Amino acid sequence: MKLYFAPKTCSLSPHILMRELGIDFQLVRINNKTKKTAEGGNFLEINPKGYVAALELDNGEVLTEGPAIVQYLADLVPASGLAPKNGTWERVRLQEWLNFITSEIHGGCNPLFSEELPEEVKDIFKKKLFKRFDFIVNTLDHQDYLMGTYSIADPYLYTVLSWMPNFSIDIKDWPTLRSFMQRMEARQAVQEAIKAEAESDPV
Repeated sequence: MKLYFAPKTCSLSPHILMRELGIDFQLVRINNKTKKTAEGGNFLEINPKGYVAALELDNGEVLTEGPAIVQYLADLVPASGLAPKNGTWERVRLQEWLNFITSEIHGGCNPLFSEELPEEVKDIFKKKLFKRFDFIVNTLDHQDYLMGTYSIADPYLYTVLSWMPNFSIDIKDWPTLRSFMQRMEARQAVQEAIKAEAESDPV
């Protein structure tokens, strides 16, 4: 199994999860600009969408989109408890969180990456993002993780929140979110994933 990744992108989420689950995998770095892989291939042949993460299975199938990948991975190791059983109300709640992070937090960051938008326009998007932060805080004020116990939603939230310094957003302004980040950073799988990505050779 291969996980195609680029440092400091949303591919960190499934990377953390694979380490949490003890899944054997190969980490393959790509260059987001050239779309070349560390193996010398063309990433667009792996994922024509052109972005990470992409999970290549041993049978050659390729799965893309973070929320789909992390659910697939968790279902490989159901005893981990990192995703409730399919068909249960709890699983639907988990999917609700994954979709919220995808559309409102991850998607809400997209305009902030633009070098073309003026700062006053970015400020409008930031204010909307901050309202979403407040919603998350309302949950994490009462429990350590989004589902109450640690689940596949938490590495995804951690990943997108880790981008905030790039947008001159100080997560310390939300003490509850900062505490969440500290809990995540204390996890061995998070530390190992960040270290492995930092030590990978540039493409």
